[in-house]
Amino acid sequence: AVNIALPSIGQEFSMDAVSMGWVATAYRLASAVFLLPFGRLADIYGRKRIFFWGLVVFTAASFLTLFAPSAQAIIFMRIVQGAGASLIFGTAVAILTSVTPSAERGRALGIYTTAVYLGLSCGPFIGGWLTHLFGWRSIFFINIPIGLITLAMILLYLDGEWADAAGEPFDLGGAVQYSLTVVCVMLGFTLLPDTEGLVLLGAGTLMLLVFIGRERRIPFPLLEISLWTGNRTFAFSTLAAFINYSATFSITFLLSLYLQYVRGFDPWMAGAILVIQPLCQAAVSSRAGRLSDQIDPGKIASAGMGLTAAGLFALVFVGETTSIVILLVILAVIGLGLGIFSSPNTNAIMGSVEKRMYGIAAGTLSTMRLLGQTMSMG
Repeated sequence: AVNIALPSIGQEFSMDAVSMGWVATAYRLASAVFLLPFGRLADIYGRKRIFFWGLVVFTAASFLTLFAPSAQAIIFMRIVQGAGASLIFGTAVAILTSVTPSAERGRALGIYTTAVYLGLSCGPFIGGWLTHLFGWRSIFFINIPIGLITLAMILLYLDGEWADAAGEPFDLGGAVQYSLTVVCVMLGFTLLPDTEGLVLLGAGTLMLLVFIGRERRIPFPLLEISLWTGNRTFAFSTLAAFINYSATFSITFLLSLYLQYVRGFDPWMAGAILVIQPLCQAAVSSRAGRLSDQIDPGKIASAGMGLTAAGLFALVFVGETTSIVILLVILAVIGLGLGIFSSPNTNAIMGSVEKRMYGIAAGTLSTMRLLGQTMSMG
């Protein structure tokens, strides 16, 4: 919804394309910074608890954004909103995996992924409609009743608590190092080729090496380095997620601007066109998840990424006079590829770790997704 509303937000506050991009990127960068630490906290103190407070922060930030007086204020509130979202992303998949038998994990994750993509389908469509009729602030207002209803459902229906690493200490020093590393690397990338970008990338790389050295030495690290060095499935599946989202996320942002500025569509119509991609994702993700319980999930995910690559190649040839029907077909191909990729890839990752690391695994996967999205926007 925010991507569709960006031209309206930019017009009100006289923002250029880079500033509008930061409205989207600030949210994802903040989420990436906090995902892994909060995933670890969820393993120690309880995934339901962290999930609940994530919704509280996200809903409160949505409310405060209604009164944002400037572009800087919106970007700041998007940072707060992203921090709240990280508590949700880092625990939802971990909770689901905790309560699902391993033989049905792919099916459950497929249903979850379908729900995610249905939300993404509603976002551009409803966001464009709300922006067109009521202005861009309405897309943040709609989060408030949704958040309150979900909080009530957690209190009434989500029984139990999941804290498989209870009693283990939290690596605060590692969390600070990790967060600074993510900020430096992502900010550095967005500032390239300026000197400041190179300096930040160098600092981020150095801090990453220090972080890895620290995590290898301490008994209860924020991130088990052995997950990357001794678990081939985990390492390459999370890398695949990073590559996939790096390649695809900015499509919606760029096509939103293309459809409204180049082709002259209003926000509602632009959203109606862009909705085809997540609809196709939702249509196949549940089936792909079920298949990943029976067939090597890596093979299914690879087929999905290949289909996505074909759609990306077709986008190279889109111009000012490209038929909207052709654009819809391309978006459908990309959506089918992403839907076939996502739930099998998630199943492979969650199935490769022990229960006490479900929060870390889910947080790492979400971090790779958000880092990929941030790099795509950059």
